[in-house]
Amino acid sequence: MNPISSPPQRLLDIRAVRHGLATALLVLVVCAAIGAISLSAYTSARARMDTFSARAVGEVTAVHDYTVQVRWALPDGRQVTAPVELAVTAPEPGTRTEIAYDPTAPENAAIPGAALLAQADRGASGITFGAVVAVVVIGVTLGLVLVRARLRGREPRKLLVRRVRVQKGLLARSWLETESGPQRWIPVYFDPVLVRMPSPVEVTAYGDPRDDRLVAVEFDGTVLYPSGATARTEPAGRRTDNPATPGDDAAERARAAGTVLRQLRADGALIVPAPLVGLFWSYLDVGGFPVWLGATLITAALALWWAAIRGSDPS
Repeated sequence: MNPISSPPQRLLDIRAVRHGLATALLVLVVCAAIGAISLSAYTSARARMDTFSARAVGEVTAVHDYTVQVRWALPDGRQVTAPVELAVTAPEPGTRTEIAYDPTAPENAAIPGAALLAQADRGASGITFGAVVAVVVIGVTLGLVLVRARLRGREPRKLLVRRVRVQKGLLARSWLETESGPQRWIPVYFDPVLVRMPSPVEVTAYGDPRDDRLVAVEFDGTVLYPSGATARTEPAGRRTDNPATPGDDAAERARAAGTVLRQLRADGALIVPAPLVGLFWSYLDVGGFPVWLGATLITAALALWWAAIRGSDPS
Protein backbone atom coordinates (compact mmCIF):
# COMPACT_ATOMS: atom_id res chain seq x y z
CA MET A 1 0.00 0.00 0.00
CA ASN A 2 1.31 3.44 -0.86
CA PRO A 3 1.98 5.80 2.06
CA ILE A 4 -0.54 8.56 2.54
CA SER A 5 0.82 12.07 2.01
CA SER A 6 -0.41 15.37 3.42
CA PRO A 7 -2.58 17.77 1.39
CA PRO A 8 -0.60 19.87 -1.13
CA GLN A 9 0.89 23.09 0.23
CA ARG A 10 0.10 26.40 -1.39
CA LEU A 11 3.08 27.73 -3.33
CA LEU A 12 3.48 30.81 -1.13
CA ASP A 13 3.43 28.61 1.98
CA ILE A 14 6.69 27.02 0.82
CA ARG A 15 9.66 28.89 2.24
CA ALA A 16 11.87 28.17 -0.77
CA VAL A 17 9.29 29.68 -3.13
CA ARG A 18 8.95 32.83 -1.04
CA HIS A 19 12.73 33.17 -0.79
CA GLY A 20 13.23 32.65 -4.51
CA LEU A 21 10.46 35.07 -5.50
CA ALA A 22 11.74 37.72 -3.08
CA THR A 23 15.27 37.62 -4.50
CA ALA A 24 13.93 37.52 -8.07
CA LEU A 25 11.83 40.60 -7.29
CA LEU A 26 14.94 42.31 -5.92
CA VAL A 27 16.76 41.65 -9.19
CA LEU A 28 13.79 42.97 -11.19
CA VAL A 29 13.66 46.17 -9.10
CA VAL A 30 17.37 46.78 -9.71
CA CYS A 31 16.93 46.02 -13.44
CA ALA A 32 13.98 48.43 -13.61
CA ALA A 33 15.99 51.18 -11.92
CA ILE A 34 18.97 50.65 -14.24
CA GLY A 35 16.63 50.54 -17.24
CA ALA A 36 14.87 53.77 -16.23
CA ILE A 37 18.15 55.63 -15.69
CA SER A 38 19.58 54.24 -18.92
CA LEU A 39 16.45 55.23 -20.84
CA SER A 40 16.65 58.76 -19.48
CA ALA A 41 20.32 59.03 -20.45
CA TYR A 42 19.65 57.59 -23.90
CA THR A 43 16.70 59.84 -24.73
CA SER A 44 18.60 62.91 -23.50
CA ALA A 45 21.61 62.07 -25.66
CA ARG A 46 19.47 61.22 -28.69
CA ALA A 47 17.57 64.50 -28.39
CA ARG A 48 20.84 66.42 -28.70
CA MET A 49 22.25 64.14 -31.39
CA ASP A 50 19.15 64.55 -33.54
CA THR A 51 19.96 68.25 -33.88
CA PHE A 52 23.38 67.45 -35.40
CA SER A 53 22.09 67.34 -38.96
CA ALA A 54 25.10 69.05 -40.56
CA ARG A 55 28.44 67.43 -41.32
CA ALA A 56 31.92 68.80 -41.91
CA VAL A 57 35.60 67.90 -41.74
CA GLY A 58 37.64 70.00 -39.35
CA GLU A 59 40.74 70.04 -37.21
CA VAL A 60 41.54 69.57 -33.54
CA THR A 61 43.14 72.85 -32.42
CA ALA A 62 43.62 72.33 -28.67
CA VAL A 63 43.43 69.54 -26.09
CA HIS A 64 42.72 69.79 -22.35
CA ASP A 65 42.33 66.43 -20.57
CA TYR A 66 39.24 64.86 -22.21
CA THR A 67 38.00 68.06 -23.87
CA VAL A 68 39.15 69.21 -27.30
CA GLN A 69 38.62 72.35 -29.34
CA VAL A 70 37.67 71.67 -32.95
CA ARG A 71 37.55 74.16 -35.83
CA TRP A 72 35.86 73.88 -39.20
CA ALA A 73 34.36 76.00 -41.95
CA LEU A 74 30.65 76.55 -42.35
CA PRO A 75 29.07 76.44 -45.84
CA ASP A 76 29.21 80.25 -46.00
CA GLY A 77 32.97 80.16 -45.34
CA ARG A 78 32.91 81.34 -41.73
CA GLN A 79 35.28 79.51 -39.30
CA VAL A 80 33.71 78.05 -36.18
CA THR A 81 35.38 76.72 -33.03
CA ALA A 82 33.55 74.51 -30.54
CA PRO A 83 34.50 72.48 -27.42
CA VAL A 84 33.76 68.74 -27.49
CA GLU A 85 33.98 66.48 -24.42
CA LEU A 86 35.38 63.03 -25.20
CA ALA A 87 34.96 59.60 -23.62
CA VAL A 88 38.23 58.36 -25.12
CA THR A 89 41.80 59.56 -25.21
CA ALA A 90 41.94 62.87 -27.03
CA PRO A 91 43.72 63.07 -30.42
CA GLU A 92 46.74 65.28 -30.89
CA PRO A 93 46.26 68.93 -31.98
CA GLY A 94 46.26 69.19 -35.74
CA THR A 95 44.39 65.91 -36.21
CA ARG A 96 41.75 66.00 -38.93
CA THR A 97 38.34 64.70 -37.84
CA GLU A 98 34.72 64.40 -38.92
CA ILE A 99 32.34 66.78 -37.16
CA ALA A 100 28.58 66.62 -36.71
CA TYR A 101 26.96 69.85 -35.56
CA ASP A 102 23.72 71.77 -35.16
CA PRO A 103 23.45 74.16 -38.13
CA THR A 104 21.40 76.61 -36.04
CA ALA A 105 23.91 76.50 -33.13
CA PRO A 106 27.30 75.31 -34.47
CA GLU A 107 28.89 75.50 -31.01
CA ASN A 108 26.95 72.26 -30.28
CA ALA A 109 29.03 69.62 -32.00
CA ALA A 110 30.38 66.08 -31.70
CA ILE A 111 33.26 64.10 -33.15
CA PRO A 112 34.00 60.34 -33.08
CA GLY A 113 34.58 59.32 -29.46
CA ALA A 114 32.49 62.17 -28.02
CA ALA A 115 31.07 61.69 -24.53
CA LEU A 116 27.60 62.35 -25.94
CA LEU A 117 27.88 59.36 -28.30
CA ALA A 118 29.20 57.21 -25.46
CA GLN A 119 26.26 58.28 -23.31
CA ALA A 120 23.80 57.15 -25.97
CA ASP A 121 25.59 53.81 -26.43
CA ARG A 122 25.80 53.27 -22.67
CA GLY A 123 22.11 54.07 -22.27
CA ALA A 124 21.10 51.64 -25.02
CA SER A 125 23.34 48.94 -23.53
CA GLY A 126 21.86 49.50 -20.07
CA ILE A 127 18.31 49.11 -21.38
CA THR A 128 19.20 45.93 -23.26
CA PHE A 129 21.20 44.43 -20.39
CA GLY A 130 18.46 45.11 -17.84
CA ALA A 131 15.82 43.58 -20.09
CA VAL A 132 17.89 40.45 -20.79
CA VAL A 133 18.69 39.90 -17.11
CA ALA A 134 15.03 40.38 -16.15
CA VAL A 135 13.81 37.89 -18.76
CA VAL A 136 16.40 35.28 -17.73
CA VAL A 137 15.63 35.64 -14.01
CA ILE A 138 11.86 35.42 -14.59
CA GLY A 139 12.24 32.44 -16.92
CA VAL A 140 14.58 30.49 -14.65
CA THR A 141 12.56 31.21 -11.50
CA LEU A 142 9.23 30.24 -13.03
CA GLY A 143 10.79 27.18 -14.66
CA LEU A 144 12.16 25.95 -11.33
CA VAL A 145 8.83 26.46 -9.59
CA LEU A 146 6.75 24.75 -12.29
CA VAL A 147 9.05 21.74 -12.65
CA ARG A 148 9.19 21.12 -8.90
CA ALA A 149 5.47 21.65 -8.38
CA ARG A 150 4.83 18.60 -10.57
CA LEU A 151 6.92 16.31 -8.35
CA ARG A 152 4.04 15.81 -5.88
CA GLY A 153 2.20 13.92 -8.62
CA ARG A 154 4.64 11.01 -8.42
CA GLU A 155 3.99 7.81 -6.53
CA PRO A 156 5.10 8.29 -2.90
CA ARG A 157 7.40 5.79 -1.19
CA LYS A 158 9.08 5.44 2.19
CA LEU A 159 12.76 6.32 2.41
CA LEU A 160 15.29 6.35 5.25
CA VAL A 161 17.54 9.42 5.12
CA ARG A 162 19.81 11.58 7.24
CA ARG A 163 20.20 15.32 6.82
CA VAL A 164 23.69 16.69 6.26
CA ARG A 165 24.80 20.29 5.78
CA VAL A 166 27.71 20.78 3.39
CA GLN A 167 29.72 24.00 3.23
CA LYS A 168 31.63 24.48 -0.03
CA GLY A 169 33.24 27.83 -0.62
CA LEU A 170 30.82 30.63 0.25
CA LEU A 171 27.68 28.49 -0.14
CA ALA A 172 26.20 25.98 2.31
CA ARG A 173 23.46 23.56 1.22
CA SER A 174 21.30 20.88 2.84
CA TRP A 175 21.43 17.32 1.51
CA LEU A 176 19.43 14.22 2.39
CA GLU A 177 21.68 11.18 2.36
CA THR A 178 19.88 7.88 1.77
CA GLU A 179 20.62 5.06 4.21
CA SER A 180 19.89 2.16 1.86
CA GLY A 181 22.05 1.36 -1.14
CA PRO A 182 22.88 2.35 -3.70
CA GLN A 183 23.54 5.50 -1.68
CA ARG A 184 22.33 8.82 -3.09
CA TRP A 185 22.42 12.47 -1.97
CA ILE A 186 19.35 14.64 -2.56
CA PRO A 187 19.94 18.43 -2.38
CA VAL A 188 16.91 20.22 -0.90
CA TYR A 189 15.88 23.83 -0.38
CA PHE A 190 16.24 24.89 3.22
CA ASP A 191 13.27 24.78 5.54
CA PRO A 192 13.37 25.13 9.34
CA VAL A 193 12.00 21.60 9.65
CA LEU A 194 15.46 20.35 8.60
CA VAL A 195 17.00 21.66 11.84
CA ARG A 196 14.80 19.40 13.97
CA MET A 197 15.04 16.35 11.73
CA PRO A 198 16.47 13.28 13.50
CA SER A 199 19.17 11.29 11.73
CA PRO A 200 18.33 8.87 10.33
CA VAL A 201 14.58 9.31 9.88
CA GLU A 202 11.91 7.81 7.65
CA VAL A 203 10.39 10.24 5.15
CA THR A 204 8.04 10.11 2.18
CA ALA A 205 9.82 10.46 -1.15
CA TYR A 206 8.18 11.50 -4.40
CA GLY A 207 10.33 9.69 -6.90
CA ASP A 208 13.09 7.11 -6.72
CA PRO A 209 16.53 8.61 -5.95
CA ARG A 210 18.16 5.60 -7.60
CA ASP A 211 16.77 6.57 -11.00
CA ASP A 212 15.11 10.00 -10.87
CA ARG A 213 17.10 13.18 -11.32
CA LEU A 214 14.75 15.25 -9.12
CA VAL A 215 13.17 13.89 -5.95
CA ALA A 216 10.96 15.72 -3.45
CA VAL A 217 10.80 14.56 0.17
CA GLU A 218 8.09 15.06 2.79
CA PHE A 219 8.82 15.16 6.52
CA ASP A 220 6.50 16.16 9.35
CA GLY A 221 3.93 17.60 6.94
CA THR A 222 6.47 19.74 5.05
CA VAL A 223 7.55 18.97 1.50
CA LEU A 224 11.24 19.60 0.85
CA TYR A 225 11.77 20.31 -2.82
CA PRO A 226 15.06 19.52 -4.58
CA SER A 227 17.48 22.39 -5.21
CA GLY A 228 19.33 20.36 -7.81
CA ALA A 229 19.87 16.92 -9.25
CA THR A 230 20.33 13.86 -7.08
CA ALA A 231 24.05 13.09 -6.69
CA ARG A 232 25.62 9.65 -6.97
CA THR A 233 28.79 10.73 -5.15
CA GLU A 234 29.12 12.47 -1.80
CA PRO A 235 29.09 16.28 -2.15
CA ALA A 236 32.49 17.87 -1.63
CA GLY A 237 32.93 20.31 1.25
CA ARG A 238 32.84 20.53 5.03
CA ARG A 239 30.09 18.24 6.26
CA THR A 240 27.90 18.61 9.37
CA ASP A 241 25.45 15.83 10.30
CA ASN A 242 22.21 16.28 12.19
CA PRO A 243 22.22 14.63 15.64
CA ALA A 244 20.42 11.33 16.07
CA THR A 245 17.93 13.03 18.39
CA PRO A 246 17.09 16.75 18.20
CA GLY A 247 17.90 18.69 21.38
CA ASP A 248 15.39 20.50 23.55
CA ASP A 249 16.29 23.74 21.80
CA ALA A 250 15.72 22.33 18.29
CA ALA A 251 12.42 24.18 17.82
CA GLU A 252 13.97 27.50 18.85
CA ARG A 253 17.00 26.96 16.60
CA ALA A 254 14.68 26.09 13.72
CA ARG A 255 12.73 29.34 14.15
CA ALA A 256 15.93 31.39 14.35
CA ALA A 257 17.38 29.73 11.24
CA GLY A 258 14.28 30.57 9.21
CA THR A 259 14.42 34.35 9.73
CA VAL A 260 15.18 36.82 6.96
CA LEU A 261 18.09 38.27 8.93
CA ARG A 262 19.70 34.85 9.30
CA GLN A 263 19.29 34.22 5.57
CA LEU A 264 20.89 37.55 4.69
CA ARG A 265 23.79 36.85 7.04
CA ALA A 266 24.33 33.48 5.39
CA ASP A 267 24.20 34.88 1.86
CA GLY A 268 26.02 38.12 2.68
CA ALA A 269 29.40 36.62 1.88
CA LEU A 270 28.30 36.14 -1.72
CA ILE A 271 27.83 39.87 -2.28
CA VAL A 272 31.28 40.84 -0.98
CA PRO A 273 32.84 40.65 -4.49
CA ALA A 274 30.10 42.90 -5.95
CA PRO A 275 31.97 46.23 -5.49
CA LEU A 276 35.04 44.74 -7.17
CA VAL A 277 32.95 43.53 -10.10
CA GLY A 278 31.45 47.02 -10.31
CA LEU A 279 34.91 48.60 -10.26
CA PHE A 280 36.11 46.33 -13.07
CA TRP A 281 32.95 47.02 -15.08
CA SER A 282 33.23 50.79 -14.70
CA TYR A 283 36.91 50.61 -15.69
CA LEU A 284 36.07 48.78 -18.91
CA ASP A 285 33.11 51.05 -19.64
CA VAL A 286 34.83 54.28 -18.54
CA GLY A 287 31.49 55.22 -16.99
CA GLY A 288 32.58 56.50 -13.60
CA PHE A 289 30.57 56.26 -10.38
CA PRO A 290 27.07 55.73 -11.91
CA VAL A 291 28.26 52.67 -13.84
CA TRP A 292 30.12 51.34 -10.78
CA LEU A 293 27.00 51.73 -8.62
CA GLY A 294 24.72 50.06 -11.17
CA ALA A 295 27.11 47.16 -11.74
CA THR A 296 27.60 46.68 -8.00
CA LEU A 297 23.86 46.62 -7.28
CA ILE A 298 22.99 44.21 -10.09
CA THR A 299 25.87 41.89 -9.14
CA ALA A 300 24.78 41.85 -5.49
CA ALA A 301 21.13 41.22 -6.38
CA LEU A 302 22.06 38.40 -8.76
CA ALA A 303 24.29 36.84 -6.09
CA LEU A 304 21.39 36.74 -3.62
CA TRP A 305 19.07 35.31 -6.28
CA TRP A 306 21.65 32.67 -7.26
CA ALA A 307 22.03 31.63 -3.61
CA ALA A 308 18.24 31.30 -3.34
CA ILE A 309 17.81 29.10 -6.41
CA ARG A 310 20.81 26.97 -5.39
CA GLY A 311 19.25 26.33 -1.99
CA SER A 312 21.54 28.18 0.43
CA ASP A 313 21.32 26.91 4.02
CA PRO A 314 21.35 29.64 6.72
CA SER A 315 21.38 27.20 9.66
